[in-house]
Amino acid sequence: MTVFVSGGARSGKSAVAEAAVLDAAGEGLAYYIATAKVSDDEMAVRVARHQRSRGDGWVTLEAPVALASAIAQVPDGGAALIDCLTLWASQVLYPREADAMRPTPEQAMADLSGCLESARRRGMALIIVSNDLNEALLPDDPETWRYVAFLQRAHRLVARRADSVLEVVAGQCIEWKPACRTAYKPENAGSGDAHR
Repeated sequence: MTVFVSGGARSGKSAVAEAAVLDAAGEGLAYYIATAKVSDDEMAVRVARHQRSRGDGWVTLEAPVALASAIAQVPDGGAALIDCLTLWASQVLYPREADAMRPTPEQAMADLSGCLESARRRGMALIIVSNDLNEALLPDDPETWRYVAFLQRAHRLVARRADSVLEVVAGQCIEWKPACRTAYKPENAGSGDAHR
């Protein structure tokens, strides 16, 4: 089972996703695949707060970019949470100079696809969280639009393969899939920024 959970900043999406993973894990361990890199004191405080709020029963795997290698560490039939694609995308597109051997965006997208396939093949419950950045007007600069186009491409890939797609608004879930059935074919879609 793969579930994609999106929502705006501080919408409650992480809490919804964590509850889903704990439910799927049952008496087993829940795996938290963290894409955040602790780069300053503020981020360290946020990470520590999230770890405290999750409590015991979680195994944290740090994977700023290499999601498939993290998924490989989760046992068959296990339950894992990837939090979040928003940070993953920024680290794919804007690596630090000290970060060697970063994948290209195409390689990273293939890695994400492989992660989804591996989880399905191995009977895992995989919950993936990301921010919906289209809630507000975006700055009108090429790099912002490049980032959003890449992130939305990842969102479409995950949503297409997911068994369920949830949007969280003020802590409440709206299920868009499987309820949403259209003739839209995502493989025929462009990059999402052709209108610019």
